[in-house]
Amino acid sequence: MTMNTIPRAVAVAAATFVALAAQAQSSAPQAQAAAPQPAGDTAAAQPVTAPERNEGLNLERVVVTGTSVARTKMKQSVSISTMDIEQVQKSGALSSAELLRSVPGVRSESSGGEGNANITVRGAPISAGGSRYVQFQEDGLPVLLFGDIAFGTADQFLRTDFMLDRLEALRGGSASTLASNSPGGVINFISMAGEEGGSAGLSLGLGGHTGTRLDFTYGGSFGSGWKFQVGGFQRAGQGARESGYNAENGGQLRGNLTKTFADGFVRLSFKHLDDRTPSYMPVPVMVDSVDSAGVGHGSIHAIPGVNPRTAYFITPHLTADKVFTRDGGYATTNPHDGLHVKSDAIGLEASLRFGDGWQLSDKFRRASNSGRFIAAFPADNGSNGTQPFFTATLFNTSIDDLGNQFNDLKLSKTLTFGGANTTLTAGLFSGTQNVAETWFWNQYNLEMKGTNARVVDANGEPTTQPVSNGWQTWGGCCVRTFDVQYRQTAPYLALSVDLGPVTLDGSVRRDHQRATGWFQSGDLLAQTWNEAGRSVVNYEVAHTSYSVGANWQLAPNLALFARASDGVAFSADRLLYGNPVDGSQPVNVNQLKQVEGGVKWRSGGFSTFATLFQAKTKESNYEVTSQKFTDNSYDAKGLELELGWRVGDFRINGGATLTHARITGTKDGTNVGHKPRRQADLTYQLVPSYAFGPVEAGAALIGTTKSFGNDENTITMPAYVVVNPYASYRVSEHVDLSLSVNNAFNAIGYTEIEGDGHAARSINGRTVRVAMKYSF
Repeated sequence: MTMNTIPRAVAVAAATFVALAAQAQSSAPQAQAAAPQPAGDTAAAQPVTAPERNEGLNLERVVVTGTSVARTKMKQSVSISTMDIEQVQKSGALSSAELLRSVPGVRSESSGGEGNANITVRGAPISAGGSRYVQFQEDGLPVLLFGDIAFGTADQFLRTDFMLDRLEALRGGSASTLASNSPGGVINFISMAGEEGGSAGLSLGLGGHTGTRLDFTYGGSFGSGWKFQVGGFQRAGQGARESGYNAENGGQLRGNLTKTFADGFVRLSFKHLDDRTPSYMPVPVMVDSVDSAGVGHGSIHAIPGVNPRTAYFITPHLTADKVFTRDGGYATTNPHDGLHVKSDAIGLEASLRFGDGWQLSDKFRRASNSGRFIAAFPADNGSNGTQPFFTATLFNTSIDDLGNQFNDLKLSKTLTFGGANTTLTAGLFSGTQNVAETWFWNQYNLEMKGTNARVVDANGEPTTQPVSNGWQTWGGCCVRTFDVQYRQTAPYLALSVDLGPVTLDGSVRRDHQRATGWFQSGDLLAQTWNEAGRSVVNYEVAHTSYSVGANWQLAPNLALFARASDGVAFSADRLLYGNPVDGSQPVNVNQLKQVEGGVKWRSGGFSTFATLFQAKTKESNYEVTSQKFTDNSYDAKGLELELGWRVGDFRINGGATLTHARITGTKDGTNVGHKPRRQADLTYQLVPSYAFGPVEAGAALIGTTKSFGNDENTITMPAYVVVNPYASYRVSEHVDLSLSVNNAFNAIGYTEIEGDGHAARSINGRTVRVAMKYSF
């Protein structure tokens, strides 16, 4: 995406904002104060009501994510969790993806560092990297249109900092119809906007691992309806694992400027992100032998000298990697850059309540996203560790362009019939997403040492040269470059009827996508790009999604809800490996159908949110590491439970997800009836805390039962629990000190393993941070 022209969408959006501003000043006296606020507007944080302060799950908090009308959680017919900045800071999470492990129903394999996490919900499969069925949003717009772009996942371009106001995590529900490519759910990170005052915080990693980080935010008003917010962070350090150099190095600056009117607001926002972080790949392991009949333990064992919790193979000895570029030349890259992401974004948002129940809102954002992904992936395990070295493939991928432009325009009308409010919402989402990358993967022999491993030759002698270059790696499969643009339009309609204790809603969305561009591989003999073999990308795909739901509040403290949904997630680069994508053949889509029903109940300081669900998935996929195509279907049933309890100075929040998932169909008929890989029967979270005077102490416990590491169900990943304790001390009205520990008991927690068992990825070992926060 080029940034030197202003497309028609910008002009249309700008005209809309000007019209809204003018109308806001001229029509304020005619506005209807009782009209419901359109969901998705983030003009200000919702006020904290007395019931919200007294019960654990904040069921009286108004939520806006994935809903057509902003209502309290008690009145919405969806399963949605919220976390404010205080809960985020107490979670001990080291990344936005790790933060999601505290949300019931969300399965977040956050062991890869600040990006490239695998995330799904409610038994939907993780058969590709990233978050195929879950959309990450910032302030109501997608970070990326697709969640599973190879080496370019949405969480890579998302960082939490002090400007975060709250997190809203919607599972299932109307995510199928009120967002694109998100049938499983929407995770929305909502920013502060004009909060009076500010804060600054300094955190230090003890033991030298997590480094030093400075966070800040400041907001206020100018008067006459103007307010602002600015914030960000800067950091440097080794990261969660010992690297021997500053593997973390960079930061973020973002802010917004808002003009409020009697009946709406207009907001300008920006973000600049330039950050380098390490990517933690699987490391060599051993697995108990399993015979042809599938008999055997299939247990994972660490190789001596390689601790799965701490091993990191982008060592100080691996300082340069020569790659073939898209332009047909060679360039030298620095593996120490790890995951280097750059994002510059500008956004405009407006919302206006007209008279007679009319409401209009628009969100627009344009982002330039690029970077490089470098990580060492084990191609073998050194013959079960009997050799002094193993072969590592350096996943050196240039993220040439993941820029995008999105606009979401909504018009709502509220009518009153016999005391019932009926709101009809018509919307149009339009967006363009570029997906352009270049791959060239050299292989190196690395010592079988978890830290400070040297690069060696076939005789085990030190060297700086690869044992094979990208032209030979895995038969030259992965010398490739592509540049594809995806244009998506999605008109949608939503109807919501408020009958007092009963609310009914239904919505429908028509997603249409047009993909144009090209991809090509390398000519292995000539060692250049195969220009004659360049393939054209030119196809269209469409799908109609629906969602219907109802909520019945039987009493002030008790409500029931039910919903049925059908949604789709289109694929991007995952389609560039199989059948032609030039329009001569239809392309596959990934479909997710769900039914759910549940209860919300509170009594005193106790509240609970329980949901029964069934999710049926049909998808196709290509795996880079195994170079295999799949065409599978899945069925998952389960119970999602969230609870909170406050009594005096004691508070406990938690949740659990019981899931019975099975593979119901495959391309070759194998593995039918098996559990999907990495799907545990039970995952759970528990966060107790107690405050006494100026001191507060607590812990976040996150656990999972065992699961299978492959669809053949022959490799077992054991159960584990992670304990993240914290303590804080209020020194004065403005100063707080805190200590937090991630994985206090240094547990090994495997989140994935290769199908042949030669490499597995674990969560990080114990890290400790101290922090000081000054509020003003």
